Amino acid sequence: MNDDLFSILQQKSHTFSKGQRLLAKYISESYDKAAFMTASKLGQTANVSESTVVRFAAELGYDGYPSMQKAMQEMVLNRLTSVQRIEVANNRIGNQDVVSMVLQSDMEKLRQTSETVDRAEFQAAVDAILNAKQVYIVGVRSVAPLANFLGYYLNYMFHNVRIVTASGPGEMFEQIVGVGKEDVVIAFSFPRYSAATLKAAQYCQTTGAKVIGITDNRESPLARNSDHVICAKSDMLSLVDTLVAPLSVVNALIVALAAKREKELHRTFDALERIWDQYHVYEKRDDKNEI
Repeated sequence: MNDDLFSILQQKSHTFSKGQRLLAKYISESYDKAAFMTASKLGQTANVSESTVVRFAAELGYDGYPSMQKAMQEMVLNRLTSVQRIEVANNRIGNQDVVSMVLQSDMEKLRQTSETVDRAEFQAAVDAILNAKQVYIVGVRSVAPLANFLGYYLNYMFHNVRIVTASGPGEMFEQIVGVGKEDVVIAFSFPRYSAATLKAAQYCQTTGAKVIGITDNRESPLARNSDHVICAKSDMLSLVDTLVAPLSVVNALIVALAAKREKELHRTFDALERIWDQYHVYEKRDDKNEI
């Protein structure tokens, strides 16, 4: 289902029973809490039975409560303010070991991403980058490190890479004003989605440039304005957007491009190794001083 849960609740409100109206009211007013409740807990909180919760999910068109819960959680990612996110995260963590919880969550996002990345879309993105006249990498605010990381390595392979991390639309447009139909724009956007990145993607498509969107799902605002979409699972935990899976996808993109630019990379790094050695860029390990 692609419709926002709030829209579905409004469309079907006239068909609800008394118990379903109680559920709809609670979800509408406290979706940030409802999204992380079991069916039993949600029913108890809304003063209805667990079976009413399960039937309510089916009434809304979901194939079960887990699907409806997923829709609520996606709504949480897109709508919560920073203060609300802290409250939700604290409720989720409770008395659990934070390290274990975060690492387990990141591993789960990697597993989900591995299963859902469209390999054909991924390869199309690689081919588009290889054939681009100019490559623009757009990532603002919390995803700016992804843009910088990708740009750092692409600069070893190509001489046509430009990193755009300006968060304001005005400054961003100043940096992408020269984009054209032979260019590729790689844009990153995860909840809460940056309006500046979306506007940049929309503009770049009007110029005929190919837009590669790296985002959390195919229904995201960025995906709807991209020619190729690579999905990587992200999640909200306190103020931190977990970017482990997106970074892993970026690593895969770099490795795939490096395999295609092997000769050029060899020449580049042969020259760099001599320069690094001459100017003592890196510390050398002195085996004689080892014990």
